[in-house]
Amino acid sequence: MRKLAAAFILYAASLIPCSQSSSPDISSNSTLHATAMPLNPELYEAAPTNLVLDQVHVYVRHGERTPVSVRMDGPPASIPGDWKLCKWSRQFRTSVLGTPEEGEPLYIQRIAQKRNGTIVDGLCMPGELTDLGRESTHNVGASLRKIYIDRLAFLPDVLVHTEDVNFRSTNVPRTIDSLQHIIHGLYPADKYAENIHPQMIVRDHKEENLFPNPSACPRLRVILKQFEKAAPVKYNKLLEPLDEKLSKYIDGNPVRIDGKPRASGLMDTIMAAQAHGIDVPPEFKEPKVRGTLESAVCGEWFDKYQSSEMRRLAVGPMLQELRGRLEKKVEQGEKDPLKIAVHSCHDVSLANLCNTLDVFDGKWPPFAGSITFELFREQSTPPSSPFGLFQSLLGTRPQEKRYIRMRYRNQDLKLPACAEEGKHLKGSPQFCTLSAFQERMRELVPEDWEKECSFPNPGSERSK
Repeated sequence: MRKLAAAFILYAASLIPCSQSSSPDISSNSTLHATAMPLNPELYEAAPTNLVLDQVHVYVRHGERTPVSVRMDGPPASIPGDWKLCKWSRQFRTSVLGTPEEGEPLYIQRIAQKRNGTIVDGLCMPGELTDLGRESTHNVGASLRKIYIDRLAFLPDVLVHTEDVNFRSTNVPRTIDSLQHIIHGLYPADKYAENIHPQMIVRDHKEENLFPNPSACPRLRVILKQFEKAAPVKYNKLLEPLDEKLSKYIDGNPVRIDGKPRASGLMDTIMAAQAHGIDVPPEFKEPKVRGTLESAVCGEWFDKYQSSEMRRLAVGPMLQELRGRLEKKVEQGEKDPLKIAVHSCHDVSLANLCNTLDVFDGKWPPFAGSITFELFREQSTPPSSPFGLFQSLLGTRPQEKRYIRMRYRNQDLKLPACAEEGKHLKGSPQFCTLSAFQERMRELVPEDWEKECSFPNPGSERSK
């Protein structure tokens, strides 16, 4: 295992941008565009001084990627079908299993080949994390370091105990690559104690809970098909006014939820192109056109999470894991070593969390965007006070209250479930009491997920 961990360190280190790397062929502009929103340490708001940070949970959408399919590559749109924006990922080093102590790491160059045998340097595959995506996710990790190490001294400068951190990714190449860069930004190669190496957790698809998992939940498959059929009826009329401006870019076809290409596919290509500085037809830049397209696609994908049953079956397992870790920390205190858990996931992961907690802004989650849940404790009696010292001598613990803060798009969110007086820190509604947060979790997390997943009746109360 140590040999594999050493190989991971070398591989991850080699993916970090270096000054010798050549710039992308399509655009030399490496500035992050509006479709990305990495974590910004300058916008992090400190908690009140009487609150002590105990645990952090971060959910990060992968960085910028190529479109999952080629669309609008012909005139008049002429958006490139080949994206030569993956040069950093093509040159890496790794240790061959069984030989790290026997010699130097093995340097490998991965190259892309077209169907006709042509070699294309730096060519990205569909849906692949680009060099810009690697840069922005590395910046997320570096920002986590600036906040939780440099500023708050919450995490150790040098990682000595792997139990302090938990890194997990969905089993998708772009999220795995993103997490490698996040890890390296948070803990660069020279910030590990001897023989300490980061571990990255990946689960089998059927056991994944960072996105809705209909493959493991028959009832969820039924509900998703119902919403899939209903979406065109609900949103195609909203899209009809766009035909006059956009149909010429898609072979004269109408812009529809179930069109060719689908409206979500159009938005995927446009957002990916703009993120990399690739020019798109002027109509797609018009706020009204972009807003209408985004509104319809977000409605198609995320309105279904107004259903309590969708929330329970699709998002409940992810929230159940979060709730369990928070409860464990509260019960065990310092005996539970976990300080930060970082999850590399997808746009639907962020949107579903926000939707389920009733704080979704109706906007498509940005590349490298993140949601953070922070667990705080408040000591009613300061340990340094005379009464606090007296309690310590008696071996009793001061009464503590617990709070949860949720952050998204570099802003604190005020959860509706915690809006009532007594359910949040007085004067600070963004700090939800843990009891109020857990009360909401009990409504969202099934007691028996497998049983509810097999529930056959679509007309039951649970589907309303």
